[in-house]
Amino acid sequence: MGVNTTPASTDPKTPPLTLLAMRGAIGGLLMGLANLVPGISGGTMLLAAGVYPRFIAAIGELSTFKLRKESVVVLGAVVAAAAVAVVGLAGPVKELVVHHRWIMYSLFIGLTLGGVPVVNRLIRAAGGMNRSVWTGVVIGFLGMAALAYVQMKQATGGTDNTGFIFMLLAGAAGASAMILPGVSGGYLLLVLGVYVPILAAISTFTDAARALDTATLMSVGMGTILPVGIGVIIGIVLVSNVLKWLLARYEQPTLGVLLGLLLGAVIGLYPFVHGVEPKPGDTLKRQVLIVEVIEDRPTLIYEGTRKAVEPEDYPTAMFTPAVIQVIGACGLILGGFATTMLIDRFGAERKTPPSAA
Repeated sequence: MGVNTTPASTDPKTPPLTLLAMRGAIGGLLMGLANLVPGISGGTMLLAAGVYPRFIAAIGELSTFKLRKESVVVLGAVVAAAAVAVVGLAGPVKELVVHHRWIMYSLFIGLTLGGVPVVNRLIRAAGGMNRSVWTGVVIGFLGMAALAYVQMKQATGGTDNTGFIFMLLAGAAGASAMILPGVSGGYLLLVLGVYVPILAAISTFTDAARALDTATLMSVGMGTILPVGIGVIIGIVLVSNVLKWLLARYEQPTLGVLLGLLLGAVIGLYPFVHGVEPKPGDTLKRQVLIVEVIEDRPTLIYEGTRKAVEPEDYPTAMFTPAVIQVIGACGLILGGFATTMLIDRFGAERKTPPSAA
């Protein structure tokens, strides 16, 4: 199930560099958007743009320090365009998730389930469902269910998941997930509890850069941007090669695990939750909250860091939805599922091998 990695310079079907750059830019923009929206796979987006095999091949060449001109063009275009999409849209997406959580989570459920047929097609191409695949499904499902359960417990208690090492690992997990079609890196960040903090950090870092706010740039850059960036590099270069190795040698159980991860992912996306504003004296992120007058206005802050408590920091709790919300959630789930299926169908029409392992 490997990708054709014939050197582009000897491949008579190699498109001109300009066309490769355009496809890479389109794929990068789509992948950047996918990384901001849990449930959409960045790998599926690159398939849709027709550059997925070349992107994977370029990563392999990068890890061996052997990059050709065509690979540099594709890799550079994808990375640059993805960065533009992430920086430009992180703020708006974060606001939508924080203030319209049930709407966005419902959409995320549909987008996530839309990845199931993608992985199922890979399983059929590998020989269909058998005992090893089902074993992988169970392992993946239980693993994701356990992760979702831990995250739900943390969400109600306001656990701090923003340490340097944790952010580095989160970046690696999110980046490695986007390598395979049908698997969403954004969803893993959501379940790990760092999705909104990372979006908020990107938005804050961008605003600070425009305002030349050196203090904020250093604080956010060292606390979030740097560890996540290092993790992304590790995830793409190292973890992607591990996944490729697993798929090359243990294809069926590995695909089963991927399918189980997608099915179990829905558990962590229960839509009817909302942020609950904490009170003075509560403990959030292992710090006591106090009220301090800032600009003639009482503001809830962390006692240890003197930082204001933002809505994205609020612990979450379930609520009883109205009938119209249930109907709306069902519609959004169906819409999200259809969206992912359409994206995948467009990518399939490129006649690209569905797996780049």
